[in-house]
Amino acid sequence: MKPIRIALAQFDFPAGAVEQNAEQILQLAVRARDELGARLILFPELAISGYLAEDLFLRPSFVETCNRELARVIASLRGIDVVIGHPLREGEQLFNALSWVRDGRVIVRYRKQALPNYTVFDEKRYFMAGDQAAIVELDGVRFAPLICEDIWEAFPAARAIQAGADALLVINASPFDIGNRRHRHAEVRERATTHNVPIAYVNVVAGQDDLVFDGGAFCVNGDGSMQGPAPAFEDHLLAIDYVPESRRFHAINWPVAEADDRARFYKALVRGTRDYIEKNHFPGVLLGLSGGVDSALTLAIAVDALGPTRVTAVMMPTRFTSQLSLDEAAAQAKLLGVHYHVVPIEDAFSTLLASLAPIFGERPVDVTEENLQARIRGMILMALSNKFGAMVLSTGNKSEMACGYATLYGDMCGGFAPLKDVYKTEVWALCRHRNAISPAIPEAVITRPPSAELRENQKDQDSLPPYELLDEILKRYIEQDKSRAEIIAEGFDQATVQRVVKLVLRNEYKRRQSAPGPRITRRAFGRDRRYPITTGWR
Repeated sequence: MKPIRIALAQFDFPAGAVEQNAEQILQLAVRARDELGARLILFPELAISGYLAEDLFLRPSFVETCNRELARVIASLRGIDVVIGHPLREGEQLFNALSWVRDGRVIVRYRKQALPNYTVFDEKRYFMAGDQAAIVELDGVRFAPLICEDIWEAFPAARAIQAGADALLVINASPFDIGNRRHRHAEVRERATTHNVPIAYVNVVAGQDDLVFDGGAFCVNGDGSMQGPAPAFEDHLLAIDYVPESRRFHAINWPVAEADDRARFYKALVRGTRDYIEKNHFPGVLLGLSGGVDSALTLAIAVDALGPTRVTAVMMPTRFTSQLSLDEAAAQAKLLGVHYHVVPIEDAFSTLLASLAPIFGERPVDVTEENLQARIRGMILMALSNKFGAMVLSTGNKSEMACGYATLYGDMCGGFAPLKDVYKTEVWALCRHRNAISPAIPEAVITRPPSAELRENQKDQDSLPPYELLDEILKRYIEQDKSRAEIIAEGFDQATVQRVVKLVLRNEYKRRQSAPGPRITRRAFGRDRRYPITTGWR
């Protein structure tokens, strides 16, 4: 028997862009047939609708549009089998489904059996679960399609094997986090070796609001050996051959994947930022460039995502801004070739202080005056956004967001926050990673002590524990759900732990008003960490 050529469409299928998605499916299927000689092409989960269509799935008109476009695709394709993910309405029930299409007709429809409803997933809000395997014969080989979570649970693969499958084909919309690739490979390898069956895995690649999907297609054979993965966060039409005699998949001329997790980490931030800006049709972005490390990394991400001509950096100095900040911000803007403006805010600050003086009276200077500066800067950035149409990028990191070390309507203003799920210690590491690719962030910015520069000789560590310590406590409390007692038992200072946890709890109201940003850890603020603002739990 000849090898069976299969194409894997590792591409973006944006939420709600039904007609666009259908057209892309048609074009890629033709490419796979004519350029790769493929007999079959696999598209990701819910490729017609986009995976994160959310409550659009509750709108009958949206599901009807998906049905119409799916029918158009089915009627148009000849000469190649196509597996397409889509919502499927049957009576009052909606399924997360796929159709296996051959020469203008549907060979089989499969309904996803395992519906995830944890962390970022909410599928039971929209879909009913299927309970049957599906088998399709192609060139004498019996293939069984599965959908994403089906491979993370044991029973869907077992049902497919019992139904006589020779190989499993899994279409996915599996979001990225820094540890997900290893878990994904381990789960698929477990199914493959348990049943001595080869498995092909294709995943969508996209930024969608606060999630990023990394692609990373791969195959695992029955002995546990793996082909791939494909590079993360890149669109690719990939070819694999299934060899019936050996019951093995072989990747055909795949590009080489990234060398390490940090490379994927950085690519996630770039892809998430680019897709958010492009899909929401902003002409560009602007941000406050302070001479600090967070805004410096954000600027590098923005340039890598959009190119320098679509990025504007604004330095807004006051009496507390150091010459180092002025020099290094200008140096980075010149190095990256972005539009750069200096808008001093000292006059505005002084005017507001004078206006408020009769009301403030003899009360001592405190954080109020610091926040006033941040809010003036936010107002300037939003004014530029209104005038020129560019979207403001917020530059805060996860450590700051966790502890509330950020100003509402000040440095928190903006439409997207690339570093929202990046701890401060990881910010420094990503700066080093980015500079290893090409110079982008001045060394003096990376090595200087972090400071908001909102008062004389201010340092972040005046208000927060050292970031190396803070981040370790935050990871345990936020991502691992450990209690204060458990964290203290690991050797952390009791007073410091109590202080950090108190900061996290009392600043939920700030985070609820923050801009979205790409999720890259196993527990980000927002979609998969939902805490009440008003609560007696302490």
